[in-house]
Amino acid sequence: MNPVEHWQERFAGIEPGAPWLAARRQKALDAFVEAGIPSTRVEEWRYTNPARIAKTAWEPAPVGPELDRAALEQISYPVFACSVFVFVNGRYAPALSTPPALGGHLGVSSLAADPSDENLEGRLASVGEAATPFANLNTAFFEDGAHVRIATGKHIEEPLHLVFVNAPGDDPIAAHPRVLIEAEPGSQATVIEDHVSLGAGSSFTNAVTEIVVGENAEVEWIKVQREDPTALHVSEMRARVARDGRLTAHTLSFGTALTRNDGRVRLDGAGAACAMNGLFVAGGDQLVDNHTWVDHAEPHGTSSELYKGILDGRARGVFNGRVVVRPDAQKSDASQQNRNLLLSRDAEIATQPQLEIRADDVKCSHGSTVGQLDQDSLFYLRSRGVPLDEARDLLMRGFVSEITRGLSVEALAERIDDLVVERLGMARDIPEEAR
Repeated sequence: MNPVEHWQERFAGIEPGAPWLAARRQKALDAFVEAGIPSTRVEEWRYTNPARIAKTAWEPAPVGPELDRAALEQISYPVFACSVFVFVNGRYAPALSTPPALGGHLGVSSLAADPSDENLEGRLASVGEAATPFANLNTAFFEDGAHVRIATGKHIEEPLHLVFVNAPGDDPIAAHPRVLIEAEPGSQATVIEDHVSLGAGSSFTNAVTEIVVGENAEVEWIKVQREDPTALHVSEMRARVARDGRLTAHTLSFGTALTRNDGRVRLDGAGAACAMNGLFVAGGDQLVDNHTWVDHAEPHGTSSELYKGILDGRARGVFNGRVVVRPDAQKSDASQQNRNLLLSRDAEIATQPQLEIRADDVKCSHGSTVGQLDQDSLFYLRSRGVPLDEARDLLMRGFVSEITRGLSVEALAERIDDLVVERLGMARDIPEEAR
């Protein structure tokens, strides 16, 4: 059975939901069947081969095992005790969640309940242009997810932590988490989307996040991918930013066997702004691929991108960033940078920042760098008695500090510094047969 036929067969067993959702699921499946799973012959996947996803007979993730709060905190530290929503194998776990006591200012609900709400019909799977094959697969198969709504004019000071726990079993499992964030005009909030693993096993996470930023609203979205180093992870973030709105998106990836992040932002109103920051760390035979697309559709838009990568062993990284400035988007200001650190001779990075400018009154720049640890700095630390491994760790922490300083959540920024060092060590220790 080929991969497309496998997914068609599994689709027959899912719960379709409300009539409008069933129709949307079927439409997404039809689009997926027509396109199929991409290969390296497709330009967007030229450097990333998803054959391992295609050849595995994935089963829907079962209902997750019972998990106590102590175990959750151990695998997803820091957990913010007053604002946590937990999903195990893609399903909401209310017993592990601590909804914030914020009255009507913030609405967070399970998408498994929301499809009966007619108001959701015009919003779910409505952000952006035609979806990618994996995003269509998510729309066809997602069982649950988070719907976040911030009321007009409300500023939510406490970060909202969405934890997606991947709990593999004996069979290869696939989960399709979904997040919809809607910030109404003048509102402000920080949302952390955290993907973690409960043990090793053959698993595939296929996540989709949609973000709608209203006029004068501000959203900080922080995605942390720290699943098991042998897992497979594909995600897509699509956002639309209205007039004078601002989106700050951080994509922090800490090495699975294959990680692919797609981020698409449309600046859909005059004065809209976005900042896209990324950090990716991989070792062993791991691969991390980041594709971004910023669409300046209206005048006076501002965008900035800064992605940093650290690669060790035989790891491979990909950065493909595209900025499009449309003819009517005069006075746009766009900058894009990708900086990479290779710790071994066998590590590789394919980097391709791109600008597509169709307006004449703009300010745009892009660039990329690839280098190694600074030997002078390393010698300086060693000459003062710092052991080699510790000196390397200090220099790596300095390299990522430009990213972590941009996080508004201090406890998370401190944890990210530690994860950089931990994950590179974990990747070196993966048994050959598990890769």
